[in-house]
Amino acid sequence: MNIRPSRRREDPDVNLTPLIDVVFLLLIFFMVSTTFTQESEISIELPQAAGETQVEQKTVIEISIDAQGRYYVNQKQLINTQLTTLKRALQTQAGSEKEPRLILSADRRTPHEAVVRAMDAARQLGFVELTFATQNNTTE
Repeated sequence: MNIRPSRRREDPDVNLTPLIDVVFLLLIFFMVSTTFTQESEISIELPQAAGETQVEQKTVIEISIDAQGRYYVNQKQLINTQLTTLKRALQTQAGSEKEPRLILSADRRTPHEAVVRAMDAARQLGFVELTFATQNNTTE
């Protein structure tokens, strides 16, 4: 005889919602923390040639600026310190050369504006090879 009331046996059910949330969070974590790098390597074999290397002759233009901010292009003083005058002198000295080498030498007491104006004139003309001349500091 069965004294206990009859209970219906229920199967335990597993709630999948927390499990899906945890898996989703792990997926997001790995996606964010992983870095994707694309490395590509190009293999190039350059041809070999015998012969002497040819040195390209470039026009050298020296721009000198004295302590008062006056410009000298290849040792010739310009009539004024305007940007258009400096550009015209640089174009004249460059001739047909598209990218001459510029050497800028300025007195240490030269106003900063004069140096920047010379650099701006070179940039506007498309002259990108600019070297600053300095004096070798030898201490004994």
